[in-house]
Amino acid sequence: MNNSPSIFNDVIGPVMRGPSSSHTAASWRIASICLAILNKPLKKAVIDFDKDGAWATNYLEQGSVLGINGGLLGLDIVDDQMKYTEALAEELGIEISYEVNSFPTTHANTIRLRLESIHSKKMQFIGISTGGGAFEVTKINNFSVSVKGDYYEILIWSNCNIIPDYLEEIISQNTKIAQSSDNDTYFTNIKSSNEIPNQIIEKLHNESYINDFVIIDPILPIVSGNESKNPYNSINALIEYANENDFDLGDIGLTYEKSRSMLSENHLNKKMKNIINIIETSIKVGLAGTVYEDRILHQQSHLVEAAENDGKILKTSIINKIIANVTAIMESKSAMEVIVANPTAGSCGTIGGVLKAVADDLNSTTEELVKAYFAAGIIGAFFAQGPGFSAEEYGCQVECGAASGMAAAGIVQLMGGTAKQAIDAASMAIQTLIGMVCDPVADRVEVPCLGKNISAAMNALSSATMACSGFDSVIPLDEVIQTVIRVGEEMPVCVKCSGLGGLSVTDTSIKLKESLK
Repeated sequence: MNNSPSIFNDVIGPVMRGPSSSHTAASWRIASICLAILNKPLKKAVIDFDKDGAWATNYLEQGSVLGINGGLLGLDIVDDQMKYTEALAEELGIEISYEVNSFPTTHANTIRLRLESIHSKKMQFIGISTGGGAFEVTKINNFSVSVKGDYYEILIWSNCNIIPDYLEEIISQNTKIAQSSDNDTYFTNIKSSNEIPNQIIEKLHNESYINDFVIIDPILPIVSGNESKNPYNSINALIEYANENDFDLGDIGLTYEKSRSMLSENHLNKKMKNIINIIETSIKVGLAGTVYEDRILHQQSHLVEAAENDGKILKTSIINKIIANVTAIMESKSAMEVIVANPTAGSCGTIGGVLKAVADDLNSTTEELVKAYFAAGIIGAFFAQGPGFSAEEYGCQVECGAASGMAAAGIVQLMGGTAKQAIDAASMAIQTLIGMVCDPVADRVEVPCLGKNISAAMNALSSATMACSGFDSVIPLDEVIQTVIRVGEEMPVCVKCSGLGGLSVTDTSIKLKESLK
């Protein structure tokens, strides 16, 4: 694979609170990084959204304010205080305001942050959310950068472009020093896959030509710069590699992440077990009952079991378990409980809900479920290097559509299918959902998101069943992913999570949005 996305960085995760990974988690990450670069206690922040961008109409309802506030206040995104960021900012005397303006952008999900410290230090940043919690800070004051939160980084402002030898020694094998200048100021950005040693920080303090410098720690779970060469660079090559080594897709996913991170299999398996535990806890929390004022749907996940017990629906059906599980996760998300974006918060119910139901039905072991998540993860990794997971760019086909393909592969893994069958299941699942629009009612990630998550989970089960039965997927997965890109580019902006089309502009949606303000 060419761009080496990480399963834990780019596909299964982040662990978060909030309605949207693009809006909430990515904006939290952007704000957290910018606060670290400011490197002084914050006094005031002005956040701009471009009037022609995707967030101008829905930044409050979809959780951008929540995420940015939390990041600027220095909160961990899973901290319970994330539910009360506006009150906390007021209590701390930090002024955070939001505006819709016009400024040059290259991405629909662009924000500008103007920060001022209590010591009157002022800095301006441009950041973009690229989908599923991924982000990039592209500008610091007048300097272009590419900070994505996956390295230890040194940012240096100096009056000359000298780079001491001791800094060049820590540069990661897959990175380079980036330098630029503005008038008499030189800016240097150095990335490292290892923590910056204290002795280097001390030396930097003593360099007379350095005006200022900042050390940034990675904010993503897997640090980049340690990658080893992958034995395949395409889906066909993956299938050949799996056949040659008698690997199923779970094995492939694990070995891929091992080569991407250079972490041990034991470490990665533990990491995935922790992720699964968080997902299954969100199911339990949802089924137990959640309450949150600012949402459309009240608790409904418990209704399935009650209806089954009353004989109103099919008894002992895996369908019932899937619907209940998916709904429970979505309710936990909407109630600001801790969830895993998988691959996004808007599609977080699909994979966890259906894999839990299937694993329970098959009495799968924890180890078998872990392999199923790695199988799902490698499908997501191919998707991440294609269209990615931004509904603002490609519609819900890259959220629930991607999740359905990932889940289908995971189900095949649980059923004992081959890597080829898992790939075929993913292809069939995504084919069915190409062109799915993103049109959240009242700009909340609840309706029709819940129904789409449930449909995506059912689609994953049927696709896995077909693949394991020997059905022909006809269109290879790589061509399906390329079709998703092409269709997404052809879709009008109004049905790509802008709140300007589809169900978003129905009379009921407009009235609900007004009532929830």
